Amino acid sequence: MKSDLFAGEHLAETATFPGMSLQNAKAVRYVVNGEMHARQGSMIAFRGDLRFERKGQGIGGMLKRAVTGEGLALMAVRGQGEAWFAHEAQNCFIVEIEQGDALTVNGRNVLCFDPTLSYEIKTVKGAGMTGGGLFNSVFSGYGKIALVCEGAPIVIPVTAQAPVFVDTDAVVGWSERLHPSLHRSQSLGSMMRGGSGEAVQLKLEGEGFVIVRPSELTAQKASAN
Repeated sequence: MKSDLFAGEHLAETATFPGMSLQNAKAVRYVVNGEMHARQGSMIAFRGDLRFERKGQGIGGMLKRAVTGEGLALMAVRGQGEAWFAHEAQNCFIVEIEQGDALTVNGRNVLCFDPTLSYEIKTVKGAGMTGGGLFNSVFSGYGKIALVCEGAPIVIPVTAQAPVFVDTDAVVGWSERLHPSLHRSQSLGSMMRGGSGEAVQLKLEGEGFVIVRPSELTAQKASAN
């Protein structure tokens, strides 16, 4: 049988090394030798002897998720084999976190990660109970994490002289050494006239970077997540 479908860019060839790699722009391949963690429901194919089990968050994690609405519904993948992961055909990117580094990520943008990484849910100072991109998971340790993003992400450098303001519904993540806080850019008069739709942003100060996506989270997508 002949077809462009069987071209190298589409074909899943035999893996040559364990761990995470990009299959293509929309999918991540993970060669499992023991255990890894992934977003629940994100597995699209696998081969080998693998088991998929719901991963508990512990009492503290469950309470934070119930209060904030933010968190990672995870599964542990154990055994020997390889699996492919994707989410709504979003673009996939792999970030390697080194010892001493930490990356803050919105839970909706996490696809899968190495078991050597740990995470905890943190709240942006002054966020209250408003949700959006204000409750995020901080990944630390060492290893790789795969992120998903609608469209091509924008990575914006942040310096002490030039803080960056981002829409809370567009933020994907930022380097942990930055100092986040809420910023209101809309006057009371503007709010009384119906507002501009850009009332509150996330202000990031310090030295590092912030990742944003070229779209805001719509109400329909928020309810689906």
